[in-house]
Amino acid sequence: MDEETAVAAAPPPWHADPAAKPRLPRSLGRTVGTAGALLFLFLLLLALFPGFFAPHDPTETIARPFSPPSRETLLGTNDIGQDIFSELIWGTRASLTTGIVVSLFAVSLGTVVGLLTGYFDNTGSAVLQRLVDLTLVLPFLPLVILLSAYLGPSQRNVILILAFVSWAIPARLVRAQVLGVANQPYIEAARALGSSDGRILAEHIWPAVRNLVLIQFVLIAGASILAEASLSFLGLGDPATKSWGSMLYFAQAAGVFFGDGWLWWVLPTGLMISAAVLSLVLLAYGLEQRLAAPGRGGGR
Repeated sequence: MDEETAVAAAPPPWHADPAAKPRLPRSLGRTVGTAGALLFLFLLLLALFPGFFAPHDPTETIARPFSPPSRETLLGTNDIGQDIFSELIWGTRASLTTGIVVSLFAVSLGTVVGLLTGYFDNTGSAVLQRLVDLTLVLPFLPLVILLSAYLGPSQRNVILILAFVSWAIPARLVRAQVLGVANQPYIEAARALGSSDGRILAEHIWPAVRNLVLIQFVLIAGASILAEASLSFLGLGDPATKSWGSMLYFAQAAGVFFGDGWLWWVLPTGLMISAAVLSLVLLAYGLEQRLAAPGRGGGR
């Protein structure tokens, strides 16, 4: 029995068989998803219109360094007298942009590779699958740190690196889904009626995997936000860009952990990163519950 036949004959993953994974009651799942969507929408508004919410220019020195919170500076100032609250608001744009762009590139590439390797059985698909396997076995953190140090600190490089190491996961999941669908009777009937491979992929295979792709897009966006913050905290991000990770890096460099400054500099920044990741996790779970409901699944 070859690999494709074995995978197709095996029980489908929980993405393909909603009953195989325990879920919360549907009403609670919708509530969780709605809470995540509202939280992410709020963060998105901050990212789109930071000047409306931020009281000061985040690059402007407005008070003495390390000033505590006050009516003028809600979270105090950093080591060069810039308003931390305004930095926090403006950092939303860079962090969310990185997460969304990385997810867009990684999921798009992974989906195309997954469709091709799952549907076609030829040398090209075999080579692509070996590339997926190679990418999956590479150690994530050392590879990301090595590439970031080699390419240099910039937001563009961070996006490229994270997309490079993230595309293989959706490719593997989409391929597994395609293998479970490609031998279904309605696919064989479409082939018998003379449908081209492109039409089968567009009209029959894609509807069966698009829900999975949407959930992966949301999850990878959240993971990318956390990864960007980690790289920036290590000094591998763009120091000229106001992001949550760069705020943590400069806070650590300024030695705020030896005083009370971490309460209004580090803690709010960490809470914003947690809120962004949590919103996307809740949104993905809500989408999974909703899309897995009877009558909402993709395909036939």
